[in-house]
This record gives sequence, structure tokens and C-alpha cells, in this order.
Amino acid sequence: MTEAVKNTLLFLVVGGLILLTGFTQSWNAAILILNMGLISAIMAIGVNLQWGFAGLFNVGVMGFVALGGLAVVLVSTPPTQGAWSAGGYGIVLALLLGAATVVGAVLVAQKFPKGRMRTLSIVGILIAGFFIYRAVFDPSAAAVEAIDPAVAGNLGGLNLPVLLAWPAGGLLAAGAAWLIGKTALGLRSDYLAIATLGIAEIIIAFMKNEDWLARGVKNVYGIPRPAPVVGYEVELQNDPSFLARAEWLGLDPVTASTLSVKLGYSLLFLIVLLVLLWMAQMALRSPWGRMMRAIRDNEVAAEAMGKNVTRRHLQIFVLGSAVCGIAGAMMTTLDGQLTPSAYQPLRFTFLVWVMVIVGGSGNNFGAVLGAFLIWFLWVQVEPIGLWLMNLITIGLPDGSALKSHLIDSAAHMRLFTMGLILLIVLRFSPRGLIPEK
Repeated sequence: MTEAVKNTLLFLVVGGLILLTGFTQSWNAAILILNMGLISAIMAIGVNLQWGFAGLFNVGVMGFVALGGLAVVLVSTPPTQGAWSAGGYGIVLALLLGAATVVGAVLVAQKFPKGRMRTLSIVGILIAGFFIYRAVFDPSAAAVEAIDPAVAGNLGGLNLPVLLAWPAGGLLAAGAAWLIGKTALGLRSDYLAIATLGIAEIIIAFMKNEDWLARGVKNVYGIPRPAPVVGYEVELQNDPSFLARAEWLGLDPVTASTLSVKLGYSLLFLIVLLVLLWMAQMALRSPWGRMMRAIRDNEVAAEAMGKNVTRRHLQIFVLGSAVCGIAGAMMTTLDGQLTPSAYQPLRFTFLVWVMVIVGGSGNNFGAVLGAFLIWFLWVQVEPIGLWLMNLITIGLPDGSALKSHLIDSAAHMRLFTMGLILLIVLRFSPRGLIPEK
């Protein structure tokens, strides 16, 4: 069997599993797995750029995904009436003062000679800047959060089409990655992992606690859909031509409208995935891609050949984070709401890394395959585990402690299965299902 045939069969098997879900469970569930699989594939490409191309161990994936979701709120939601006049301009001024404080401290550190005077000047600038920042920021933020806190309490967005928020999410994540990379990329791989995980936690904690930005843990609801590709179920159910098509297909209007909306998302997500996959493949085959892999395999030799390793690491770190930010914006658009508490760095970052390792680190198609396979298992393993436990314990009496324990343990099948799959793949195919050439 040739490599191309094997890879095609692997994709067909995963596609068959999703179709089987539609036939045996429901098409709503199957299309939801498809949509989240497409988004997960984009996240996996972003991680694969960083790890597979350059060997950067980024464990802060969810931080950049969360920034992508935040961009959707800032770009596509309508502005809160009176928020800017109440305190929005004060918040912007405070943020500029904070940035000026940091810049001032950096300039003093660069221009002044080493000694007590430089240390005292830096400390003085930071302390004075902090108190000035808080004096401007605190009353402004409180004024914004006091505006109808039950439904608003934040600045709102620019009320632009939500499709513009997807590249904006990539840009926001890329900007954050540049700031992080300028300081963290000098660390060794294990310390880089710790630093990026900590930074992701800081980003998510900031989003949870700063209500003026995106309502914090009160969440933002009613995010608009990417019209005209994705409509609303109620509008479709009132459209006579749509109702005629639904009747011809033998579907009731509610089911047909739900499937139509989800398939609209699938089309958009597929287009984005194909574009990013094509760009990643072109980058992989280019001289730049060969240089990145050379740096990954031997940094010392690449540096001796005149390559600026730190600069190239920063490039790939920013690019991979931008891709994750786009995926985060797409996921928030699909959900129709921003829920900061749903971003759990340890849990979902682990899942994306399993996708990349199982699929094939360094191979873009392997990352896509791993994303679909692992997400399908993540969704389906728990109900399959519950069915299996009920089958195993069918002969035990209903009041049996063992039966109750085994059935209750089905909820833990997800993490157990992910670990088991990871171990099996690392044992029998350590380079993944579709290994790097």
C-alpha cells in the first residue's frame, strides 16, 4: 500500500465515523462534531507550525484562543450606549499611561549607566506610573461597569461584520505573541512551556475579572452570525421556498433549519481550513520552511550558518499563535457567546497537543487528521463507555455497589482513552499516523 493510499484511507475512516454518527445518532450531532473538528484542525495547524516546524513547546494555546474569542466581542458586537462617554476614554488614557510608564522605565534602563541612580529612577517611574494609572483607570472602569450591568456593563464593540473579527482575532493573538515572545523565547524548552502556560492563565484571569472589557464571568451573549452564509433558524422557518425544500427532503422545518445553519458554518470553516492548510504547505516547502526545520533539528549548526535563531523563533511563534487566534474567533462565533470560564488551559491545550502528536508532528495533513480523530473520540467515548459499562454490568443486581461504581466511572473514559491512544501511537507509530517526510 502506497503512502498516498494509506493517508486517504485514514481520512476516509474518520469521515466514515462522522457519517456513522449521523446515521446512528443524529445529524445534528454529526455536523457539530464536523464543525468542532474543523476548528480543532486549525488549532492543530497553529501548534504544528510552532512545534513541528520549529520545536517550540507552547503550552499557552488556550490563551491565544481566548484572545481570538475576545476579538469577536470587540469587533462585531454593538457598542454600549454611553459607555465611552462615561469612562471609555479614561480607560484608553489609563492604558496609554501604563504603556508610557513601561517605555519610560525601559529607556532609563538603556540610557543611564549602571548604578544606584538608575535603579532608583526605574523604581520611582514604576511606582509613580502605577499610582497615576490606577487613579485614572479605577473610576473609569467602575463608571463603565455601572451601565446596565445585568445586560451590559462593558464598552461593547465596533458593530462590524463578524467575519472581520476572525482576522482581527489572529492579529490580536499575534500581537500578544510578539510581546510574549520578546521575553519568553530566550528560555529553554521546559521553561518556555511553564512561561506560556502561566501567561495563558493570566490572559484568561484578566478576561474573567475585567468586566468593562467583555463582561467577565457574566459572559457576552447574542454574538451575530456571519450573514448571509449563516442565517437564523426562525427566518428560515418563515421562508416558503426553504419549507418546500425541507418537505422535499422529508425533514421537519425545525430540524431542516438547524442543519442548514450548521452546514453554513461548516462551509465557512472548511474554506478557512483549506486556505490555512495551503499556506502552511507552501511555507513548509519553501526555503523558509527548510530553514525552520534546520533550526529545529540543530540550532547551533543553523546559527553557525548565519541564521538568526531567536528572530526566526519569534516569527514562527507569532504565526502559530495568530492561527490559534483565528480558530478561537471561529469557535466563539459558532457558540454565539463568549464564556471566559470555558477556556481551561491544562485540559484543552492537552487535547490539541494530543491531536498533533497522534496525527503526526511536522506534517500539516497529519495535524488535521489527528484533530478530527481525537475530537470525534472526545465527544463519543463517554456515551460509548456508558453503553459498555451497562453491557458489562447487565447481570449484576440494580443495587450492586460494583455496578454503580462502574457506571459512574464512565464519565472518566474520555481522559483515560486519550492517554491510552497517545501511548499506543507513541509505541507503534512514534512519528504519528501521517509522519513527517
